[in-house]
Amino acid sequence: MYCESNVMGMKKIVLLIYELFIFAPIFVLATIITAVIVMIGCIVGDSTFWGYYPPRYWSKLACRLALCRIKVARHASLDPKKSYVFVPNHQGAFDIFLIYGYLNQNIKWVQKQELRKIPFVGKASEIAGHVFVDQSNLKSMKETIVKAEAQLGRGSSMVIFPEGARTKTGKMGRFKRGAFVIAKEMDLEIVPVTVNGSFDLMKIHTYLINPGKLELIVHEPLSTKTLNDDNMQDFISNCREIVHSGLWDKNK
Repeated sequence: MYCESNVMGMKKIVLLIYELFIFAPIFVLATIITAVIVMIGCIVGDSTFWGYYPPRYWSKLACRLALCRIKVARHASLDPKKSYVFVPNHQGAFDIFLIYGYLNQNIKWVQKQELRKIPFVGKASEIAGHVFVDQSNLKSMKETIVKAEAQLGRGSSMVIFPEGARTKTGKMGRFKRGAFVIAKEMDLEIVPVTVNGSFDLMKIHTYLINPGKLELIVHEPLSTKTLNDDNMQDFISNCREIVHSGLWDKNK
């Protein structure tokens, strides 16, 4: 027992040293370089290209730097040129890196207003066309729908966390209506996505990484052609159940 405790202690020390002197410097430098490339590329070139590909490879780098094993399961063959609304569960900070890096769709994010304040990243996200939402303001929520529809109209897909915030326990929360309203108004398919592993990789309220496995499960798309106010809640519940079905047992 004593030896096991010593090994665990040494492992934490080694991980801390790795994070401080290897992970953090490389990640910060890569973040700044990626943000600058995105801003310049979107201003002088095609924002659809520059707003997606540099962040995609930055996200893959983040996952690899975190010493993660990546598994992707696709239950459907999606058209890379078609617009969808993706609705994943929100386990942790690395959800964004996993989805951005490995979904293989040109996507825009609906994200919290607070993220706009992150140096370089916030401005790059704004220029690239990602949508910021103030969840405490009803008027802002309506404006968010309009902005999201504009991006979808340009051929991008949208990623929206329907829980609204990351889990504090590893368990899934309830799904809100926003993503489903946007998909219905644009006549787009909803694609449920399950994320596993990021809750354990970086616990909420901490910046310490705990390397492990990350898994992304892309489920079959759901048509919204018959979606209306009467069956909206049943549709949302069904979508949530599909996402929930892919969770590891410990998070169900």
